[in-house]
Amino acid sequence: MTDISIIVPIYNAEKYLNKCIKSLINQTKQELEFVLVNDGSTDTSEDIIKSYKDKRIKYFKNKNQGIGKTRNFGIDKATGKYIMFLDSDDYLATHACEELYAKAEKEKLDLVICNFYRVEEETEKQEEIKIPEFQNTTLKENKQLLLDVNLAPWNKLYKTDLLKKNKIKFVENLKYEDAPFVIETMDKAKKIGYIKKPLNYYVIHKNSETTVRDERVFDIIQIVDKIRNYFSKRKEFTETVDKLSVRILTNYTIQQRVQIDKEIGFNFIDRTFQYMKDNIPDYKNNKYYENRGFLRRTIEKNKFLTKVYCNIYRRVVNRI
Repeated sequence: MTDISIIVPIYNAEKYLNKCIKSLINQTKQELEFVLVNDGSTDTSEDIIKSYKDKRIKYFKNKNQGIGKTRNFGIDKATGKYIMFLDSDDYLATHACEELYAKAEKEKLDLVICNFYRVEEETEKQEEIKIPEFQNTTLKENKQLLLDVNLAPWNKLYKTDLLKKNKIKFVENLKYEDAPFVIETMDKAKKIGYIKKPLNYYVIHKNSETTVRDERVFDIIQIVDKIRNYFSKRKEFTETVDKLSVRILTNYTIQQRVQIDKEIGFNFIDRTFQYMKDNIPDYKNNKYYENRGFLRRTIEKNKFLTKVYCNIYRRVVNRI
């Protein structure tokens, strides 16, 4: 058994893949394996992967199945004591694995979370994203983690037993599959730790799924519903989960300003407000809005004003 398995799902990533792989093989920690899973790429990704002769690389080529199934496949193939995830267009600080592993081993942690850099591809501008600092804890002791921790699988080190013994898997065949996964790992972890340093570089590029919206945006409603169902019988989480739900859904209604298809965007806004009305009847008084400015919260709480805002933005900024 090696110390850490790093799972990298790869789909048509030729533009970014060299930087990603180099950040792995140049880690100061050596006792690693790199589980590179080619999810049916049609570009030169396979050639790039095969150009590296590092014996720690475990390469798998599958037909295109989507990122949820690909990450689950990677978990099944991982043999390390710990698991990390890295997207193929992102990269790690050279000492990331060493520091995360040392923290987990010394303090007997199931899950370690670190800060990260948000990198704009076009300008290479870096912004450190800081997770609010916390001492070793559990989700039961610190429910605020649901709101403070980013719900992406990277910038985290997971004990492999945490995932495999609890049969924690990514949602398959839905976009935004990572949120329920991260939430369940936090919930099942017996001890969660934090490293203040930014060790992961998260790259935002112009046409990434983070910046482009299409009809798959409707999946976020199902994802929120899965999160709510997961906590449905645990009333001590109700207030926090309601706040998280409203925050996620409001974020996506406002993001319809960059939706490619206006009709899809407006339909999504209708569906989302109906979902909140049905499941969080008092959503307009949710604590999420307390820290929003008056104009912003007035727009975000109101379906009609949200549509007006998105329409104006499309015309003035997007010109679509």
